[in-house]
Amino acid sequence: MTYLLYYWPGIQGRGEFVRLALEEAGAAYVDVARGREEDGQGVRALMALLKDREGAPAPFAPPVLKDGEIVIPHVANILMYLGPRLGLAPGHEGQRHVLNGLQLTITDLVAEVHDTHHPIANSLYYEDQKPEAKRRSADFLSHRAPKFLSYFEDVLARNPDGPAHAFGAGLTYVDLSLFQAIEGLTYAFPRAMAGFAERYPNLAVLRSAVAQRPNIAAYLRSDRRRRFNENGIFRHYPELDQST
Repeated sequence: MTYLLYYWPGIQGRGEFVRLALEEAGAAYVDVARGREEDGQGVRALMALLKDREGAPAPFAPPVLKDGEIVIPHVANILMYLGPRLGLAPGHEGQRHVLNGLQLTITDLVAEVHDTHHPIANSLYYEDQKPEAKRRSADFLSHRAPKFLSYFEDVLARNPDGPAHAFGAGLTYVDLSLFQAIEGLTYAFPRAMAGFAERYPNLAVLRSAVAQRPNIAAYLRSDRRRRFNENGIFRHYPELDQST
């Protein structure tokens, strides 16, 4: 069965956390909105899914995964579904919920990153809220980012099978998501992330280990991996970056 992933075509965004899991597992999937409209794909197919008012409630926003007739929205929800199917989650149900809790914490981090450049309203351009964005970013880099990174550094330290894995002895989707979060933070805030490996050595080990996995390394080199840009979640605005 080929998975169908629905997400905006020009950015990594939240869809990238799902793509990394699919790519690592070598799973067959179609990135629907990146396809051609004449083939029933493209952004039109994504919008049709979001506007569907028949049957089950339509998803509020992408990413959305379709597996046959099953429609699953939200990154953490999708990864909790995919994890055991792709060999990226433990078999024990209780352990899968622990893993989901870690993923939801990453979701909180990603939301706060987004709010550094859009602290007032999504409907406003960044340029319409720059003073507020500067204040929000300063607080995020001084307090919130270190709190999240220190938490995950401790998670890795507490794992007896770490530090390359957040949970257990094998790779999980949380490891992939932590890699993506670190890559995004490094792109958005290079000054603030200077010295990252010295401050968070366990996270640095995980980042390197994920990047060297054959399927991930091949994906990172491919054109399927969109580059970070100023339309996604992780945006580099030099005026928002500061050393910490």
